[in-house]
Amino acid sequence: MLRHQDAAPRPTAPPLPDDITPDLLDPEARRDLRGLPKDLADIVARHLVAVGELVDDDPEEALAHARFARHRASRVAIVREASGLAAYHAGEWAEALSELRASRRMGGDGHLPVMADAERALGRPERAIELSRSPEARDLTTEDAVELLIVVSGARRDLGEDDAAVVGLQVPELDASRDDPWVPRLFYAYGEALQAAGRTDDAVRAFLEAARIDAEGETDAEERAIMLGVGDPAADEADAEDAEDAEDAEDADDAEDAEDADDADDADDADDAEDDADDGTDDTPSGAVEAPRFSG
Repeated sequence: MLRHQDAAPRPTAPPLPDDITPDLLDPEARRDLRGLPKDLADIVARHLVAVGELVDDDPEEALAHARFARHRASRVAIVREASGLAAYHAGEWAEALSELRASRRMGGDGHLPVMADAERALGRPERAIELSRSPEARDLTTEDAVELLIVVSGARRDLGEDDAAVVGLQVPELDASRDDPWVPRLFYAYGEALQAAGRTDDAVRAFLEAARIDAEGETDAEERAIMLGVGDPAADEADAEDAEDAEDAEDADDAEDAEDADDADDADDADDAEDDADDGTDDTPSGAVEAPRFSG
């Protein structure tokens, strides 16, 4: 029997290393696969593990594993969630939204900040803002709520609402004394909003604060501050030291020149005295009192 010509082609299973085993999957995600036959659950679990391991370094390959897992278990929320996140990291914004919406309908995590960011990437900042007003937004963890604030601030800037983008990030969580991993990103986003609003000095301070607390180097906050007119502190210190060394060298040269000049004057005086002794010439300045001469 011929397959319908419009049917989507069956995805090919990407190769899996032998060391990727089903037991490496998060226990909670593993429980979500219990409704599948054991052999199928193990296959899907291995591909989900591959998604997690590859999503940062090779998002395209991660998406291939996610698509295969979705093909084999499309009615499992954790599978649609993983597929949506993999699509997001690979820049497939529409696919990411479709998969995460499916995960939400199935009772899984829709990753609201990711969905909002995908809407923004698709040129729909208004929808990103609408998601921030949804009932689910009130139940987000602090970390996810902060991430959503960052996305919404960017959406405001997309709409030309620069002052609103700044105000939206002036929250209690904007506190450099906190050690939460999202604090540097929050200060970075605040710096971007301030820059867009024309508050360059404030933006520089925000970027420098982000750089100071960004122990993992997740942002280019220091470079952004430098681009806005702040010199590189290390380079400035090196320049100051070079200038000081040059000044010291110049002073030493001046001192040496002065010493050479004194030696030359002393030599000239000695020559003059020898000449006076030879020809008896009186070089006493005019009007000077001549010293008495005593005869023997």
